[in-house]
Amino acid sequence: MTVRTENGEVRLLLETGPFAAALRAAIRARGLGLERIRYRLLERGVPVSLATLSYWQSGRCRPERPGSLAALTALEDVLGVPPGSLTRLLGPPRRRT
Repeated sequence: MTVRTENGEVRLLLETGPFAAALRAAIRARGLGLERIRYRLLERGVPVSLATLSYWQSGRCRPERPGSLAALTALEDVLGVPPGSLTRLLGPPRRRT
């Protein structure tokens, strides 16, 4: 299932980014709150905190570690967006200092 909006906002953001804006739009289009998303991820065996989901959608941080990237793959499924559409918006990993 693919998330659709009448104005194509989700589709455009999934193509162009940035990641946080695309994630926010996909969440809004799916009509799920963060608690419901967290629960659906947990049902798939992927525990993610509400704070993490909130940070990702606000742009405060982004998924980078292997466990977070696995969670993002499951999140794409929960949100009904094409596989890899959010992941590819991350670009190359940032260098840790």
